[in-house]
Amino acid sequence: MKYKYDKIVVKSVEQFYKKICNGYIFENIGLAEEKKKDLYNFILMQKDSLTKQICLGDCYYYGYGISKDLTKAIECYTKAANQGDAKAQYNLGLCYYYGQGVSQDYEKAFHWYEKAANQENANAQYMLGYCYYYGRGVSIDYAKAFYWFEKAANQGNANAQYNLGLCYIYGKGVEKDYLKAFALYEKAANQGYAIAQNGLGNFYYSGQGVSQDDEKAFYWFEKAANQGYSYAQNSLGNCYYYGRGVSIDYAKAFYWFEKAANQGNANAQYNLGLCYIYGKGVEKDYLKAFALYEKAANQDHTQAQICLAAYYRCGEEVVAKDYKKAFYLYEKAAYKGSVIAQYNLGIFYEKGYGVSKDLTKAIEWYTKAANQGNKEAQDAIKRLINSK
Repeated sequence: MKYKYDKIVVKSVEQFYKKICNGYIFENIGLAEEKKKDLYNFILMQKDSLTKQICLGDCYYYGYGISKDLTKAIECYTKAANQGDAKAQYNLGLCYYYGQGVSQDYEKAFHWYEKAANQENANAQYMLGYCYYYGRGVSIDYAKAFYWFEKAANQGNANAQYNLGLCYIYGKGVEKDYLKAFALYEKAANQGYAIAQNGLGNFYYSGQGVSQDDEKAFYWFEKAANQGYSYAQNSLGNCYYYGRGVSIDYAKAFYWFEKAANQGNANAQYNLGLCYIYGKGVEKDYLKAFALYEKAANQDHTQAQICLAAYYRCGEEVVAKDYKKAFYLYEKAAYKGSVIAQYNLGIFYEKGYGVSKDLTKAIEWYTKAANQGNKEAQDAIKRLINSK
């Protein structure tokens, strides 16, 4: 059967089942909540077929007209999958991949994805590419990942289009090509795929692979942000904060940073902290800024680690002075290449703040910062050498 992946809405269970028989995907068919309760009994009355078997599995999987029961869903999928049905094979792959109603098993997931993919099931082709890309149930093979992403993308699968774009961006299984990546992101974005919309916004924001255009960047960030995608919400906040593609509006910047931060986005937590520090879109509140920097730092956000280190170093009203904690945070950031952290680590070793004084290590860290062009570090090296 040639599957159709369009999202549609029907008014009755009869229409729902007819669409299934015509190749539409169960989860892509919209049906009023009050109608869903009748779907299971309607399907149960149909003649025995693979379609009926899969639909019963889907009813158990989603809880349509019957209590959700993943064990029974898998039983239905397995019967149909063993008879060669691609949709059932794909569904069974999902269950094994995510450990739904069965122990997680990437190798079994790969097995069923491969069977379905070879029958041109676009969703399975995408997931097979994903398995090859990340080494789930099979050794990493970027060439094969690219191959399967491309097959699914050519069938209009938005996830595959986005991931194929990633292959072109990072040169995984193919030569780097930002223009092709942009074109693929655009296809996925136009299907409403939030991650691709955000990626398209990044293309326009940076001017990589396309002419730089802040207004178009804002347009795509906003589309993705309104779907709840935290990275886009943070990017939209940046647009409002710095006036990129829209007039500066600190209140709106704060709003979007906060929405993203509440989802655990470390960049947004850091940016929201800045709003509290400088009183942008909100009253100044150093205690709230500290709490946000701490959340972001715990997610290994470099700038947040540096800001948190400054709090502990200064020890003002928000937190007690603690050189050891400041040293720990500067060290974490320094090893990731932060020139500010490297310079401050040099100071801590020179002065013995939170660590035993060690002029050799001080010069080592000053040198790292100096090699990145830090003038203060260059001067510190000269001073220490001349003082010997």
